[in-house]
Amino acid sequence: MCGLAGYINLSHRKEDSIQTIWQMIDLQKHRGPDDSAVLSIDTDKGLGEVVARREYQARNAGDLFFGFNRLSILDLSSNGRQPMVSDDGQVALMMNGEIYNAFDYKETLELKGYKFKSTTDTEIVLKLYLEYGIDGMLKKLNGMFAIAIWDMRLKCLFLTRDRFGIKPLYILRGKDRLAFSSEIKSFQVLPDFSFELDKSKLDEFLLFRNVINDTLFTDIHNCTPGTYVSVNHSGDIKEHVYYDVNTEGTIPIAKEKSFSTLGETLEQSVNRQMISDVKLGCQLSGGVDSSLVTYYAEQSLDQGALETISINFSNPSFSEEKYIDEVTQKLNLHAHKYLMDPEYYFNNLENATWHFEQPLNHPNTIGIYYLSEEAKKHVTVLLSGEGADEALAGYDRFVNTVSSAYFNRKFLSKLKQNSADLLNFLRYYINDGSRLIMDSSFGSLATVKDIYPEFNFRTAMTKRAGILNNLSGDRILKHRKYELKTYLPDLLMRQDKMSMAHSIENRVPFLDNEMVKISLGISGKELIDKRNGRKEAKLLLKKLCREKFGDEFAFRRKKGFGIPLKDFMKSSDFQSKWLNEIEPGIKKRNIFHTKVISKWVANVEHANPAQLDAIWLMTAFEVWAKKYLDQ
Repeated sequence: MCGLAGYINLSHRKEDSIQTIWQMIDLQKHRGPDDSAVLSIDTDKGLGEVVARREYQARNAGDLFFGFNRLSILDLSSNGRQPMVSDDGQVALMMNGEIYNAFDYKETLELKGYKFKSTTDTEIVLKLYLEYGIDGMLKKLNGMFAIAIWDMRLKCLFLTRDRFGIKPLYILRGKDRLAFSSEIKSFQVLPDFSFELDKSKLDEFLLFRNVINDTLFTDIHNCTPGTYVSVNHSGDIKEHVYYDVNTEGTIPIAKEKSFSTLGETLEQSVNRQMISDVKLGCQLSGGVDSSLVTYYAEQSLDQGALETISINFSNPSFSEEKYIDEVTQKLNLHAHKYLMDPEYYFNNLENATWHFEQPLNHPNTIGIYYLSEEAKKHVTVLLSGEGADEALAGYDRFVNTVSSAYFNRKFLSKLKQNSADLLNFLRYYINDGSRLIMDSSFGSLATVKDIYPEFNFRTAMTKRAGILNNLSGDRILKHRKYELKTYLPDLLMRQDKMSMAHSIENRVPFLDNEMVKISLGISGKELIDKRNGRKEAKLLLKKLCREKFGDEFAFRRKKGFGIPLKDFMKSSDFQSKWLNEIEPGIKKRNIFHTKVISKWVANVEHANPAQLDAIWLMTAFEVWAKKYLDQ
């Protein structure tokens, strides 16, 4: 896991200095504290030298610059330094991430005449590109990655990202410049650039807490998962799809084989992701997903060698400590548990926001920040359970119909004030697929309208409705694909940014290529069915968990990684921060309805969940705006 950055002058004006690219990677040094290097490229003449010390000036002027920070996981020597250049000096490559099947191809490449200087997966990926080209290379990769390639032979820049967006890659498009980076903050050092809010994205953000394949900034977008972007010498920028999850689920897994196949595939996935030359552990919440990952990880190591990191809360309604202890004691693990309190939470709100680079849409983001901070004392790599709820239908919304909270009198009374809003809402609501979309939103429509009177329901829904309408399969399969495309990417960014803030690599075995293929091949009827009189989500995975940890462990009510928001918001730490910082800032921006939010804060003891969520979001938005918009 590392950090990459770069930019190309689309008019091909040459620059003598490489200080800008150094400044870009300095801002994400936490992603790769072990080594840094830059490369200046003249796209007309050729590649320069890889410069690993700031005081050395590149010998050639360039119009394309690569910069890289390395967190050494495989081959800790300088042989793994990036950017990595082909033997003939024609191709330069940078890769953030891990390719778990890379070494499966090494012998074949050696038989074709390729020589290797390192034992890194990055060098294998470079040779795969040289042998098979961009499309052929991407078809072979099983892992998490963001990759940048410059090919002098084609005079083309390629930027690509893994299938599900496990690793970040942002692209800034300007008139004469295209910049890219693992983290948005690196763009701030570019000449004549400043961060600006794109208000057209607020509708979608407020309802769903993220903007699909996008950011709240003007001109800064995500490289879409499963795609690569090509930029040729003429400045033509094109997006190409190399993988679409919609192609999965066409080969069903036979019912009599589904249980054993699921277990075997998960075990193989975890085993693949145990590759590391540094210490590895598990992020253990005590839930079904992380407990199974921990179980299989422990099986591949010597007894007692695996370490786990967990966060708990003093409020028993939010604590999974009982189940964490069951796992660690049963497997004889070296467990590290930490208690989060309001003081730490609000003292680190700004730090977590700086690293997340968007408003902290999930309150538990700071919990992962804290977990990663403590994990760094013990390990460098953490495995976690992200992806299981999406691929294997784990959320309650897979079982329940849309909440009646969306269809309430308060919201309808607001819509009646604008007939166009009312018609848009009814047009979407009577559609079964759109109710599915709304059930993945946060809070309630009434609350969103309360805090943002300009809210436009149709604008918020349009992009997601388009995604859902293009998906194939039965209702549950379409729903799983929808969650993988729309909800999961933001959770993955939360994991990546919070772990990398402390130079921790996070891996997600449930998103292994083969694991996703098998998961989506399992019938929805095997994942959602009645048990003891009520419908159970993620049923097959829970049966697998029962086999390892027992019935009560596997079939308890799902908690998730929750935060006791009301407890925290009643604290003096929060109340002081609200009155002295957040409320004045919101008023000054004049975007949101400050009066109604302040009323909820003053009466937080009696605030409902939607109001608590809105208070949190406004707090997170203001902290983010101060960090990024008020430079």
